[in-house]
Amino acid sequence: MSGGGSANWIAPVEGVSFAQKQQVTRALLRSGAPIGEVNTVRKHLSRIKGGRLARAGQKAEIVTLAISDVPHDDPSAIASGPTVPDPTTLADARAIVAKYGLEVDDAIRRALDDPGNESCKPGDSAFARTRFELIARPKASLDAAVKVAMSAGYAIIDLGADLEGEARDVAAAHAQLALKVSSEGKRVAIVSGGELTVTVRGNGRGGPNQEYALALAGLLGNTAGISALAGDTDGADGGAGSAADPAGALIDRGTFAKMKSLGLDPKAYLDNNDATAFFTATGDLLLTGPTLTNVNDVRVILVDEA
Repeated sequence: MSGGGSANWIAPVEGVSFAQKQQVTRALLRSGAPIGEVNTVRKHLSRIKGGRLARAGQKAEIVTLAISDVPHDDPSAIASGPTVPDPTTLADARAIVAKYGLEVDDAIRRALDDPGNESCKPGDSAFARTRFELIARPKASLDAAVKVAMSAGYAIIDLGADLEGEARDVAAAHAQLALKVSSEGKRVAIVSGGELTVTVRGNGRGGPNQEYALALAGLLGNTAGISALAGDTDGADGGAGSAADPAGALIDRGTFAKMKSLGLDPKAYLDNNDATAFFTATGDLLLTGPTLTNVNDVRVILVDEA
């Protein structure tokens, strides 16, 4: 079981249609809600998630081999935890809908008010014959990036594999750190993982990794000696599910040169959440195709001598 299970294994609770569940999920993603909150709502609108698969199969022994794509490797968050206990509640789900002011169908509200849609809690007999093992996790991919950077002679600033937050805000903090390191004349790789979010206000295209890179491009301007990569390890960064979706984006001195020659304003693209169009113009989309794994995002900023 890997990340993506929440989106691909669909069995809405009685009274809720597939389209209605899609609508509330999309609204949550556009609101900038972190994945934990998105999954809290999804679990309580599903007949599979939140431990319900374990309940359905409790006469069998169930072994789950999980590939983590979530901060802190929380088993209940990976694919919305179909075979593990869920500590969140219907009340939590209702509070999240209210927190973001989501307009949802009456069927969704009724489902979140129905005690029969409560997820399976710790101690439930459904888990008497279940076993859960993590076989891959984000930190492993981050450690691999660190190893490559060290072998290339970079000192490492490892910000961890569990970062969350608004992509442009995290980029602002990382840009400030990169500029500080650059001013000190150090050769450093700033490495981070985790899952960032985007609050969609415009009508452009691009996921959190592209938006992070776009924000960096605007903040770093034409700073010599700094380059960066931000990508989703599954090969698709907030895309539409197509094999041709970008995995993320890169920036380097070539990006800055294209920005200048084409008269591109990163802030204007950022205001429209249109990172894909920006990096299409500069030729810096990270295009890997499906990688057949999913251990969250990897971001690397390289600071070299100017």
